[in-house]
Parts: sequence; structure tokens; C-alpha cells
Amino acid sequence: MNPQNGYDIEDIAVGMSAETAKTITDADIVLFAGVSTDVNAVHMDEEFGKTTMFGGRIAHGMLSASLLSAVLGNRLPGPGTIYLSQSLRFRAPVRPGDTVHAKATVREVIVDKCRVVMDTVCTVGDKVVIDGEATLMPTSRKKREAAVK
Repeated sequence: MNPQNGYDIEDIAVGMSAETAKTITDADIVLFAGVSTDVNAVHMDEEFGKTTMFGGRIAHGMLSASLLSAVLGNRLPGPGTIYLSQSLRFRAPVRPGDTVHAKATVREVIVDKCRVVMDTVCTVGDKVVIDGEATLMPTSRKKREAAVK
């Protein structure tokens, strides 16, 4: 582990995983709209939401996806990790009050390039709401030790 309690590339193995969960509240949606400037009525107006295919208001897809960033930056690989890319497939809506579980699982470790490829998924209950893949550059014990010399 690195000094900030993340995993160095040398400590990461295929199959390792980490997760987090959060119940999405009305306040989360309003705050995310303020930060992102995405005030699409499907997120902000229940009456408008009822006229859509969703039958009501839904959370921003990127709000749920941001929980993946929390897993990757806080847990595995953890602090010091650089997020290089993320693919996302939005499979189902998330509604206010839903609890989103975000999970990342190591699929590939490329030690010589200091890269990790992870499968990412967000679920609400048994339903997949987002899936995808992340590529990351975790910290490296060898690089840290070489920099000190």
C-alpha cells in the first residue's frame, strides 16, 4: 500500500474489488445540477418527468457514475490514482431515494506501463443501472523509491 493507504501497482491483482454505496437524495440531485449546470427538466421537475418514458424524475446519470470515481480514488487503487479513461453504458434510471452500489473489479494489471483496467458497475438492488470499464494509473512503490534516490 502507498503512504496514503491506496494500493501500489505492485500490490494489485486480477479479481480484487472494492465498492461503495449511497442513497441518492433530492438534495444530491439539486446540488449536482448546480455544480454541473445540467438543469434538464427530467432531473428537476417531477411533473415534467411524468410526461417522459421514465414516468417521473430521475437522477443525473453522471451523478451515479461519480460513485465509481469515489471507489477508484478512495478505495482501489485509492489515493494517488490517476483516472485515464472510463466507458459508461447507462442501462436504467436512478430515482431519488434509490441506493446506488458502485463496484470496481480488477480485470487486468499492466505493471510495465503502470496501468490497471477495471470492470465498473453501478446497481440499484439487483438491477444494473450503469456498467463500463475504467483504465487507471495507480501509484508505484518502485517509482516512488526511485524518485527518493
